[in-house]
Amino acid sequence: MKNSITVSVTDREKIIHTLEVPTDITLNMMEVCKSYELPVEGLCGGMALCASCHMYVLSNHELPEPSEDEENMLDQAFFVNKNSRLGCQIKIHSDLDGLEVELAPVSPENENQ
Repeated sequence: MKNSITVSVTDREKIIHTLEVPTDITLNMMEVCKSYELPVEGLCGGMALCASCHMYVLSNHELPEPSEDEENMLDQAFFVNKNSRLGCQIKIHSDLDGLEVELAPVSPENENQ
């Protein structure tokens, strides 16, 4: 049994990072990005209380519906699209093998960061 999956993260400079992610420990996409030193802040520690891990889901993976807390934070984020999610709310499991996400811009002043 395979204990890891591969996910792809496109950073704000449009560089694609292919990441190997263990599935035998509890992780979310914010933690994965931080562990690979990608520019995701996760200021609230993964509690869906900020939008500093805002990302776009590019692949057709089936994810749980956003919680009310996640929707409330996305309502306050910049550059929200229909495929916007908070990385801290995307829990890693084996069904997410091949997941593709892109980091959202952080603010209008530095849209290309």
